[in-house]
Amino acid sequence: MKMMTISQTRRLILSNALMVLPSAALKGSLVIEDGRIAEIAVGRCYAEGIDLDGRYLIPGVIDIHTDYIEKEIAPRPEARFPLELALHYMDLRAISCGITTLLSAARISKERGGILGTWTGDGLELARCYETFLDHTKARHLIHVRWDTSFEPVEEALAELQKLKSIGNLVYNESIPGERQFRDVEGIIRRQAINKNISIEESRKLMDERIALARSVNNRSKVKAALGGRLPLGSHDDTTVEHVIEAHEAGATLSEMPCSIEAARKAKELGMMVCMGAPNYYRGGSHCGNLSCGEALEEGLVDILCSDYHFPSLLASALRMIERGANPSEAINLISLNPARYLGLGAETGSIETGKRADLAAMEPRAGFGAVTHVWVHGQLKFQAEEARSDLRIEAIQPDACDGLMNATLTM
Repeated sequence: MKMMTISQTRRLILSNALMVLPSAALKGSLVIEDGRIAEIAVGRCYAEGIDLDGRYLIPGVIDIHTDYIEKEIAPRPEARFPLELALHYMDLRAISCGITTLLSAARISKERGGILGTWTGDGLELARCYETFLDHTKARHLIHVRWDTSFEPVEEALAELQKLKSIGNLVYNESIPGERQFRDVEGIIRRQAINKNISIEESRKLMDERIALARSVNNRSKVKAALGGRLPLGSHDDTTVEHVIEAHEAGATLSEMPCSIEAARKAKELGMMVCMGAPNYYRGGSHCGNLSCGEALEEGLVDILCSDYHFPSLLASALRMIERGANPSEAINLISLNPARYLGLGAETGSIETGKRADLAAMEPRAGFGAVTHVWVHGQLKFQAEEARSDLRIEAIQPDACDGLMNATLTM
């Protein structure tokens, strides 16, 4: 007779929770078996399990774009730390914010000889190094490739990307001065003159040459031919309607942080998803003067929020939307189900539905943010806040502990 392993028979019950499902927020309990959601018991508490004491229970947050790894590698321009150390502490910070899957940005361009983890560093090497550590993290970590569209040759880099299991998506990242986010060419010329200790005239000549060279190369079609249909593609900092059309024709299904409302509207018209930075929403606007996330949300143009550079903003933004009257499911879907669908992971994770992986976070709303108390990845507890330890009950829960649970959608 075949013996069953402990992992095959593991059962976990999370009871007395406010569960945020894809289309409703309901009180009840969740049964997890072998790391997957086996039962959603609305309006019911079990006699055994972990009492969440009415806390929100949401899908684990999925962050499709963060630059945070660079902050851990280089907290100061000349102060550097090893990737393994940086990844360990970034992982702890992410999981404590309820993030169960995250994609760290790595730039791939012609400048591939720079120091690992910097804007001009070797993104391919960063991805290779990630793969040596990924079995030891609490959250799932992947690479968000920021692909410079203005360099050649690209065949070798594309072939290397296809060998790596840690690539989550690729986003076209055109960095031509005067375009997209970097529209102040004169400002760039002045800073370059100072940094290189040259005259404004010399700096302007160098800039003209750089712009002409960048505009002469467009490798999007080669990326689409190599990776289209195999990897989720997107486009970063779309500013004009033409930018969006070009990205769509190159296989992009995502417009990431569009800089103008016209670009966001065009992306939605073409059936693309739109991602905006959660810090943009939480702070009330873009820190660099681009499109306001709040403005785009008012028109129904935003599908996904990403952390960009600040993990806590993801959950805090969703809760702020709920405080302002948004449907809880729609707010949470922006940081869970929708990013999962873009990444092609929607059948496995991103929502509280039977059969899906039990990637979950329990949290308590506070003034302006969400305090995460527990996080599970594939049904395994990966984070527990110290203040939650005293009230975590695994022994039998009395039947009256669930009095008042209603089979109704939460009203905020």
